[in-house]
Amino acid sequence: MRNLVLALFAALSISTAVQAADDPMASAYGNTLVIVDANGVESHIMYSADHSFKGTVPSADYNYKGTWAMGADGKVCRTYSETIPGVPNPDCDADAAVAHAVGDAWTSSNRGMTYKITLKSGAN
Repeated sequence: MRNLVLALFAALSISTAVQAADDPMASAYGNTLVIVDANGVESHIMYSADHSFKGTVPSADYNYKGTWAMGADGKVCRTYSETIPGVPNPDCDADAAVAHAVGDAWTSSNRGMTYKITLKSGAN
């Protein structure tokens, strides 16, 4: 019985690793992308495996949500449930589709603006 449990755990671990390799968004599920724009405005976004997302701009007490999809061109497109002033709907960018580990920090550009992004553990 113990060997069966260990074998199932090993198979699940391999399956999860393969799934993560196939899905560059997998490390974002259950975690938070903290995004700071060039003006210093911080936004938190949480992606889910069911292709939904939710976010907040803490300084403005503003919340947003919607769905996301990965296009054949490798871009992640977010479709907001409500229009956000100055943001196209859908809003697509290629950098979102790059796999990152929790704790990674990087810069990205979208719509002519540069953003500092950090992937933090859990919902922040």
